[in-house]
Parts: sequence; structure tokens; C-alpha cells
Amino acid sequence: MRHTRLATARTARLCGGLLLAAVVPAHAAVDAKLLDMLLANGSITAAQHAELSADLARETKAAERTASKQVKSEEMTALQQKLAWAMNTQLKGDVRVRYENIHIEDEPDNGRDRDRQRIRARLGAFTQVNPEVEAGIQIASGGGKDARSTNQDMNDYFNKKDLWLDLAYIDYHPLQVPGLKVLGGKMKQPWVSMGDVIWDGDINPEGGAVTYKRLFGGTEVFGSAGYYVLQDNIDGEGVQFEHDLRLYAGQVGTRLFPGDSFKVTLGGSVYAYDNDEDSTALRVNGNTTDEFRLYEAFGQLDVIGLPLPLSVYGQYVKNGAARGIDEDQDQAWLVGVMTRLFDVGVDYNYRDVQRNGVVGAFTDSDFAAGYVGSRGHKLKLKYDLGKNFSIGTTYFMAESDVASRFTDDASVNTLQVDVEAKF
Repeated sequence: MRHTRLATARTARLCGGLLLAAVVPAHAAVDAKLLDMLLANGSITAAQHAELSADLARETKAAERTASKQVKSEEMTALQQKLAWAMNTQLKGDVRVRYENIHIEDEPDNGRDRDRQRIRARLGAFTQVNPEVEAGIQIASGGGKDARSTNQDMNDYFNKKDLWLDLAYIDYHPLQVPGLKVLGGKMKQPWVSMGDVIWDGDINPEGGAVTYKRLFGGTEVFGSAGYYVLQDNIDGEGVQFEHDLRLYAGQVGTRLFPGDSFKVTLGGSVYAYDNDEDSTALRVNGNTTDEFRLYEAFGQLDVIGLPLPLSVYGQYVKNGAARGIDEDQDQAWLVGVMTRLFDVGVDYNYRDVQRNGVVGAFTDSDFAAGYVGSRGHKLKLKYDLGKNFSIGTTYFMAESDVASRFTDDASVNTLQVDVEAKF
């Protein structure tokens, strides 16, 4: 009966020439007036008027809620479109506080020895521009332009510290070729490193690179190739690229999974410099050769399923272009082991880096105070105090042919204690 009465009333409204859209609030006043007119001329009773008025009020509120939701949805869509870049952007960073003591045999306290407190801060923004393009920038602290360090001493009467551009790159990875990346700019090292004999971990090369990684059955294949610019017009003979100091790098490797208990990584690399004979900045920290073409072989064995995680790794390097009085000092090697004992991460390795085995400007800046012509031990311990918060210590015990200006084969001992927070 109720539906019949309502239909009758609406028919009356149509007959009266007032077509009302029931869900539009602007028409609600007209509906109310019409009901009043129908009541006044006796077309509906007072009870019907009250019931229809109540129906009209409910319809009006429902229309208002629907309109409000639509407006909010449109506003949210517009806001999401404006903030899409932010939703696809990750901010990452870390802060590290370090105590460091470097003691070089027979060096005076005001010489190359160090006893200092240092800080490191890094903040990066990495955004997914579209499904195929990613871009990233990062700023970092540093006491100078040293490519091998982002540390800065606590010193100089509380003066403000410098920040440097540490990363600025574009990563294009076409969906049509899974596993392929094309990189340009100042980027993270695109190659795999099993040790830091060749490359200090803080070095971010500049240039262009292509990387590829793909799983074929149970075997992963990876590789990279790149062209990197170190110094423009190094020979002073022109601005064309052939006069630049540049690096060509290539690497191929594979990861195998023989059974359920092992993972094996094997690979090889070539790092060939061009116009390096014209650079004095490249030939530092103990090098005597002025040419470098490094051939590297590396590997790592991960043993899975033991009560403790266990990895054994190593790398071997030969400089095929070494020349001069120490041209036979052209090799470097490292072997190490990693595990975890009582929640403490343990990383130990031994290395021997001959004077021209690697580029002195780029080898690990912490081992033997950053000098080649050195050999010895590195032991690193790390304990997680909480999520993304850790304390650790690293001890380097080395002997060096060049670190001391007063003694051959001098001992170089370095202690570092770090507290680090990541976010």
C-alpha cells in the first residue's frame, strides 16, 4: 500500500508538470511544496503527507550522501594524481658515528697516525618514474672530494659540515627484456664485487652501463658492461672523448645451485683504463706503474642448511699492463669467510695487494691506511641492537711497504668502532 501511495503521489507530481529528480536536493523543496499543495487540495491525507514527507527526507539525505562521496572520491583521485610521485618514491639513509685509531709503525703522532671521531650521513631519494624508468639521487657527507670516503671528522669548532652529490642516475629497464638495465649518470657500482681489493665500497662510478641478470632453469647468469669517464681532456690535446681518461669495464658470471645445500657464484671481470699514462691522480698510494688493465676472477661458496650460515669468498686480480721498476708486482688476491655467531655477524679475510696489482686511488681506503703494497688481516664484527640499529667493530692488522715514510714493511694497525642507524 505504501508503494502504491507513493507511486500515486509521484504520478500526481508528473501530472502537475513538475518533474522532480528525487535525489537532487535543489528539487527537494519543490517536492515538499507539491506535497503541501496536494494536502491542501485534498488529494492526499495528512497521514499520507507525513509518510511521503518522511520518504522525501530520506531520499534527500541519501542523495546528499551519494553526492558527498562522489565529491570526496574525485578530490581523493586528484590528490592521488598529485602525490603519485611521492607514493612511488622511497627515502633511504643512514647515520654512522665512528671512533678510529690508525697506528703506522715509526710514524710520528703528527704524521700519518690518526686517533679521531668521525660521522657519516647519507640520504637518498629513489623514485619509480614509470614501470620502465627509475631515477635516484643521494647526498652524503665527506671531508673532501675523496671518492673513497663519505666520512667527516668531528673537528673544526662545531662548524657546519659539507654535503656532496653522491648519486644521480637514471635506470631504464624495458619490460620487453626482463633482467636488462640501462644506467646513466653517477651510479652505484653496477658490477659484482666479492671483496674490496679493486673497489672501495664508497666509490660510485660515473658514465653509462648495461647490466643483465636472468635465471635459466636452476642457473642464474649475470653480466655488465660500461663506459666511465674519469677526467675530461686528460692529455690536454682536445675536448674529444678520445682525449679523456676513461674506463671500460666488463663482467660475466653465474650462480649455480648444486643441490639444496650449496650456492656457488663464479665470475670474471676486465677493467681497462685508457689514457691512464697521462694521469698522476690515478697513480697514487704506492703505485709505480702508470698503466692499468685489470683482469679479475672471483667466487663465493654459500653453504646452506648448517646450524650456522657459512660463506667462503675470494678474488684474484692481475694488472696486465703494469710496467716500470715494479712491473712484476702486478697481482692482488683476497680470501675470506663469513658467518654469524650468537647473533654477531663475523667477516674475516686475508689479502695481499702488490704495488701495481690494482689502482691505488680506488682500492679499500681502510686497509693499510689505503696503501697498496700491503698484506694482512681484516676482522669485522657486527651486532644488531635493534631494528636498523647496530654496533660493530673492525680491526685491520697489516704490513705495508709504503704506508710508513721511515720503515719498510711497517705494521699498520687500524681499529674502528661504529654505531649505525638506518632508515
